[in-house]
Amino acid sequence: GCVLDGKLYPFGDIARTDNCFRCSCSQNAMRCCSLFHTPIAFDKENCKVLFNKKSCNYDVVQKSDTSKECPVFSRV
Repeated sequence: GCVLDGKLYPFGDIARTDNCFRCSCSQNAMRCCSLFHTPIAFDKENCKVLFNKKSCNYDVVQKSDTSKECPVFSRV
């Protein structure tokens, strides 16, 4: 298998790791890509970014009330 962040994964395709990556594990290498996109264009003065491990995505919320979402204009 392959080891990523101290955890052993079996050979083959891994739909989702503990840290929100999709990977392919072979005898020669482990290749991974993220399942999330980082927000880059939002109201940085009034909003902040929180990583939601359950949904494997970043939530952009109001600094004053984290239960309210902020609009995101661009992600990478």
